[in-house]
Amino acid sequence: MSTAPENLAADESAALGKRLKDAREAIGLPQAAVADHLGIPRPSVSDIETGRRRVAFLELKQLAALYRRPLSHFSGDESDEVDATTQALFRTASGLSDDDRQQVLRFAQFLREAGPARAPSRDGTGAE
Repeated sequence: MSTAPENLAADESAALGKRLKDAREAIGLPQAAVADHLGIPRPSVSDIETGRRRVAFLELKQLAALYRRPLSHFSGDESDEVDATTQALFRTASGLSDDDRQQVLRFAQFLREAGPARAPSRDGTGAE
């Protein structure tokens, strides 16, 4: 019979595994590429993602760098969760060239500083 701490550890391993799998899939990497990067067999990546194998801290650090996410993303702290639109923007921007990502960043900063968009007027021009 499992004790409560064992159940908690299993739940946390499974949750971490899901976050790792989601991050891997978000950037389109196959498990084999992750295994090569870590120097472990591909089934070990599957075991990590399903919570059957614990991930060492150094492996987690390598995965965070590979997935271009902060370590805190994998901690399970809900304050670090990102909405679906932001995740979609990240996935899309990660496939762009460095120059194009800089353009997207400048445009996002412009939008943030411009404030909320005004509703269009009745004639569709946006002027009142």
